[in-house]
Amino acid sequence: MIQLRDKRSTTRRTYDCSQQMSSLLVPRGVRFIVNDRADIAAMAGASGVHMGQDDLPVEEARKICKPPCWVGVSTHNINQLRAANSTSADYIAVGPIFPTVTKENPDPVVGLKLLRAARKLTHKPLVAIGGITLASASEVYAAGADSIAVIRDLASADDPATQVRKYLDVAQRRLFTRS
Repeated sequence: MIQLRDKRSTTRRTYDCSQQMSSLLVPRGVRFIVNDRADIAAMAGASGVHMGQDDLPVEEARKICKPPCWVGVSTHNINQLRAANSTSADYIAVGPIFPTVTKENPDPVVGLKLLRAARKLTHKPLVAIGGITLASASEVYAAGADSIAVIRDLASADDPATQVRKYLDVAQRRLFTRS
């Protein structure tokens, strides 16, 4: 799954980029998610949209991005988790698990404790977000994440493709230990 997260571009540029990415990724079986913009996700043929706490509510985004499109939502505390669990969200993001530098005004770090609580609270897939590295990925999965979101550790890698393969290896090992 790949998410387009661009907080600074114009609507037109976000749409053009989303349309191009969707046409390249979706036919290859890659789930492509647009951040914040349900309208652009739907128009561009994306696989879904990811909503933050200050974006459209999940049910409003769902009116625009109808199934099979996914609607995901970020959460940063137990009350937000409970609220997200009662929606039609296809997955719930939890974090930031660790300090992150990819957001201008990040929410307070929630650590693995909130992720563990989230796992007990919901059966929906959980995506751990915020400051995750290859060194911490295994413990994040062990705390209850079904998947992890990574930006900095991939963007700063000398060879991002090799780094992605390493993350996929960690995810694969985690999958086999759950079975």
